[in-house]
Amino acid sequence: MDSNIDTTQIKQNRTSRFWYLIFGCIFVGIGVLGIFLPLLPTAIFLIMASACFMKSSPKAAAWLKNNRWIGGYVRNHIDKTGLTITSKVTHIVILWVSIGLSAYFVAENNVIRILLLVIAIAVSIHLIMIKTAKQ
Repeated sequence: MDSNIDTTQIKQNRTSRFWYLIFGCIFVGIGVLGIFLPLLPTAIFLIMASACFMKSSPKAAAWLKNNRWIGGYVRNHIDKTGLTITSKVTHIVILWVSIGLSAYFVAENNVIRILLLVIAIAVSIHLIMIKTAKQ
């Protein structure tokens, strides 16, 4: 009887690891989209992906943390080091350019333009208040 319980637990473990891996990949995809879309957050989805990968695959978690392009988001969160001045300025410039272009070319309603402005201000304040890491 104990062998049946062990087999069931192993199958459940494999199934849950599979789903954690799938959701981790989905969260990485959404996080990468967030790099280019101003209203979609990047860091939170990559952190969620990291959590899923930690439960499913140590190799995937290490890949995400050490990735040249997106690993910094995860490392900064895990290590609690914050963002460098360069990173903050880059994020704020990209934020304002993308929201500005969206407000000018896409938004036809002034209410939406004001909403985009409020979002840009709020996100800028948030980025400024994040701990500043040394270069």
